Amino acid sequence: MNIDNLTTFMITALFFIMTPGIDTFFVLDKSINQGIKSGLYATLGINTGIIAHTLFTAIGLSTLLAASTFIFTCIKILGAAYLIHLGYTKYNNRTPHTKKVPLTSKHSTKNDFWSGCITNVLNPKVALFFLAFFPQFVAPNELDKPIPFLVLGLTYAIIGIVWYSILTLFAGSFNQKLLENPYYLHWLNKLSGIVMIVLGLKIAIS
Repeated sequence: MNIDNLTTFMITALFFIMTPGIDTFFVLDKSINQGIKSGLYATLGINTGIIAHTLFTAIGLSTLLAASTFIFTCIKILGAAYLIHLGYTKYNNRTPHTKKVPLTSKHSTKNDFWSGCITNVLNPKVALFFLAFFPQFVAPNELDKPIPFLVLGLTYAIIGIVWYSILTLFAGSFNQKLLENPYYLHWLNKLSGIVMIVLGLKIAIS
């Protein structure tokens, strides 16, 4: 498939994925707050965003993004605004904190999927990272073809799904026991909201 050093790519990709960032925090937040199922849906959403960025790289949209300060800034602001919106919503969550919270409360896992996907797609730094990272593992005479980039992107997404699923299973195992404490849920929402807002502001001003 005209890919150089696939094993090196996989090892390097794993280290990048394991490095704590927005995606890691997002999965942990969903897993601890809503349980393993929400964490897994968030994982799928994030890596669907990875596949989207892979397609952008393969067809050249990432190159356009790298070349246009205006487009980059617009997408960055949209991504930051969406993350701040999620943080504000979580911070103002009206979950009761004077009595036990029902563990069977309704929650849409579809929202977890789409939130993860949109958060990732609207992060232009991911596109630029792929644009700089992937070509190092593609044969020089194949840089103008989409297939090697698609293979690398799918490989990256599969590694991400495996890692974040492990993280979800670990974090989600604390969900039921921790959520029995209503004060924990209340202050965790506050803390999570603040962290998301800070991450959004960091993206906006970076």
